[in-house]
Amino acid sequence: MESLAPISFARGAPSLDIMPAAAVRDAAMRVLEEDPAGALSYGPGYGYGPLREWIAERHGVDSTRVVLFNGSLEAGLMLFDHLVEPGDPVIVEAPSYDRTLLALEARGAERFAVPLQSDGIDVGGLEVALAAGLEPIFAHIIPNFHNPAGCTLSQEKRDRLLELASEYDFIIFEDDPYRDVRFEGEDLPTMLSRDTDERVVYASSFSKTIAPGVRVGYLIGPEDLMGALTKQAVNTYISPNMLAQAIVGEFCRSGAIGESIEGVKRALRERRDAVADGLAEHIGDEAKFVRPEGGYFLWVELDEEVDTTVLLAAAAERAVTFVAGSDFMLEGGTNALRLAYSAVTPEQATEGTKRLAEALDSIKQPA
Repeated sequence: MESLAPISFARGAPSLDIMPAAAVRDAAMRVLEEDPAGALSYGPGYGYGPLREWIAERHGVDSTRVVLFNGSLEAGLMLFDHLVEPGDPVIVEAPSYDRTLLALEARGAERFAVPLQSDGIDVGGLEVALAAGLEPIFAHIIPNFHNPAGCTLSQEKRDRLLELASEYDFIIFEDDPYRDVRFEGEDLPTMLSRDTDERVVYASSFSKTIAPGVRVGYLIGPEDLMGALTKQAVNTYISPNMLAQAIVGEFCRSGAIGESIEGVKRALRERRDAVADGLAEHIGDEAKFVRPEGGYFLWVELDEEVDTTVLLAAAAERAVTFVAGSDFMLEGGTNALRLAYSAVTPEQATEGTKRLAEALDSIKQPA
């Protein structure tokens, strides 16, 4: 087989052409001129003050409820360290973000998986489990443009989850890094914004709206819990990355964040369309998926007899990579795969789905 240019659907990261390098450079120059002490010194455990205030204003909360971390993954890990003891039951979605599943396993949590539907977690199934005696510490929910499933949690389900959290005394961990990259459809309010009982801990990140290399994420939650996590952060690394947070803060306060988000959304919509259209053209009805209204990912389910770990090897022979669905499940997912369209051009997406179809045909052929 002739040498082919590699095409990766594996990693949920934007390509360099949609990252605002010049605007980030300009923000860095301004903040180093205007606030060198804040950017270059040790800072408080809760993070860079001006960015903390900007986030608080944007979400309509007091700044004492906001803590910045070195990315939202680290934020989640610190939350897990604080909340989870070995054997504690935790609700996860099926499928769910693989690193969350691994982190909870490492902390000894008893992970209870609830299937996803086209409009988010199966709330009815969750209600049955809760009524039967499940007593979770928290429920991990990715509400918008799910990683890996691409779906968005409906308003009705958001409201019902808040009711269930109050009724059964658990926390909703609203893991929401993709909210701002909606390129069609109607925005839905966060569960945080409708929480009247301090049941929600909200997480987000600037990795998807600026660049993953800035490593700035945050949590919003009850003031006492955020205070405890601030102490935990100080004991872990003394000070967060104040330079990165200061640059992000200047980027946001200058208004550059809006232009950055619009550019990312335009590019992602084109790429989403190219992948979805390519699957329809080259694989057809066998490729079943929810067409995401935003975000980075598309979750594809193939015929039940297809093993996507075998498909992955066949695709690699054609210089195409993706992530097999079983990585995102406690069990099952063997006929599913996640395609990240954020790092491929529309032309690469079309070519990549064609090669994927060829790989699928090859594993179906009789030996």
